[in-house]
Amino acid sequence: MKKSKLRVGFDLDGVILYNPIRTFRVIASSLKFTKPLLFHEKTDEFYFPNSPVEQFIWRQLHKTSFCLADGIEKIKKLTEQGKIETFLITGRYSFLKKDFEYWLKKMEADTIFKGYYYNKNDQQPNLFKQQMIKKLQLDYFVEDNWGIIQKLNGVLKTTKVIWISNFLDRNIRYKYKFFGLNEVAEFLSNLF
Repeated sequence: MKKSKLRVGFDLDGVILYNPIRTFRVIASSLKFTKPLLFHEKTDEFYFPNSPVEQFIWRQLHKTSFCLADGIEKIKKLTEQGKIETFLITGRYSFLKKDFEYWLKKMEADTIFKGYYYNKNDQQPNLFKQQMIKKLQLDYFVEDNWGIIQKLNGVLKTTKVIWISNFLDRNIRYKYKFFGLNEVAEFLSNLF
């Protein structure tokens, strides 16, 4: 499939930002005592930390996204070459705004992304991403959370969702599965 310019969205944590502990999300989501930290009881909704203590813990957990992922320069180059238009879409909740703005400045987001969006109204992350993907009419969206990918694939008709996976999920079959941003950049390069 050859196309003049692709519209590509990227999640932040675990995609644009390297996060070594994202691998353990698989383990944490399967353990009974950690489930309340990730999901509301008896639903598959993503957890929202309400109290100041929970939000403090959540802020500390997000500090594990501590550097730009390998491959960001390749994404920037594809953007500069006019092959892709890029958008940053993160499900981070409103209380993480300050850290989100820190990363926008640090990565010089205006040199990479045409637009960047965070979940300032504290929607369910998958619903926020779904709305933004549709609004921006993306061809591809790059995500590292398998639960969000499953939800997005159930409702998106024209956007292909790319998964940045990890070794613990290596047995899950998925057409657009890669193990890092470098691989995603190579895949996108090969579309031209």
